[in-house]
Amino acid sequence: MILITGACGFIASALTWELNRCGKNDIILCGELEKEEKWLNIRDRDYYDWVNKDDLFEWLSVEENAKKITGVVHMGACSATTETDMDFLMDNNYGYTKKLWKFCSEKDINFIYASSAATYGIGELGYDDDVTPEELKKLKPLNKYGYSKKFFDDWALKQEETPKQWVGIKFFNVYGPQEYHKDRMASMVFHTFNQYKKDGSVKLFKSHKDEYEDGGQLRDFVYIKDVVKVLNFFLESEGKSGIYNIGTGIARSFKDLAINTIRASENDYSIEASKVIEYVPMPEDLRGRYQYYTCAEMKKLRAVGYTEKFHTLEEGIKDYVQNHLDKENSYL
Repeated sequence: MILITGACGFIASALTWELNRCGKNDIILCGELEKEEKWLNIRDRDYYDWVNKDDLFEWLSVEENAKKITGVVHMGACSATTETDMDFLMDNNYGYTKKLWKFCSEKDINFIYASSAATYGIGELGYDDDVTPEELKKLKPLNKYGYSKKFFDDWALKQEETPKQWVGIKFFNVYGPQEYHKDRMASMVFHTFNQYKKDGSVKLFKSHKDEYEDGGQLRDFVYIKDVVKVLNFFLESEGKSGIYNIGTGIARSFKDLAINTIRASENDYSIEASKVIEYVPMPEDLRGRYQYYTCAEMKKLRAVGYTEKFHTLEEGIKDYVQNHLDKENSYL
């Protein structure tokens, strides 16, 4: 059985959907339901059992339970880049992950965990995942969340006792169904769709760098349905341990994202950006630490045998908007 933590979250619940789509339901879900509507992310899923996050290690200490597990996908962590409590982040994103690593090492099973593109900081050292541990140590995250993820990456690369296969995933800008509970941390596609439906227009940040036009700041936007295919690939593979990017390898502008979201929502691809996008000044406290460009280097993933095509931004947004956001039931 596959143990998935953070099970009601964005990526984990979408992975359960992907596994169900592939005919798999031998899944243990672990997480917290809380007071949000996160439970809707798993309402239609088929799985074997549920374990609360706080009870997981007690549950795993029972041999009958532990021997069922053939692999662990650890998506359970604090993913808020605005979180300021560093002790909380280190406990959730570092300490908890170490415990699961040690469990997988002892049981000789595969372990996949969520790292983050936030570990790259402002991108001054690039976005290459095929580098030495010494080069990874030089990365300088811009926030405490990114540092908590980098701290575990650095620790993992030092270990002599490891799971059968271990994979850390640096997610870039993921968007798609199941993110509805994320509030401010939801994708710009989600926020653009809702802002346009409410106001008939969308606001984007002006650029404060001469080499970028307003709305021309670039990100590597990757669709959730592609992300979970990669995760399933690693679940089924062997001998590919390491840290990997998941993006598309193509950087696109926020202007591209906004106009494609608006066009998809109206099913009218003749709408001009100048008619529906307004550019507003970026808050001064963001200007010195704002990323103008991110783009995942994807050669390492391709080199280990992943051949699936990724959605283009246009394809992903069209599917998300027309087959999910515009539907009464927007979930997978």
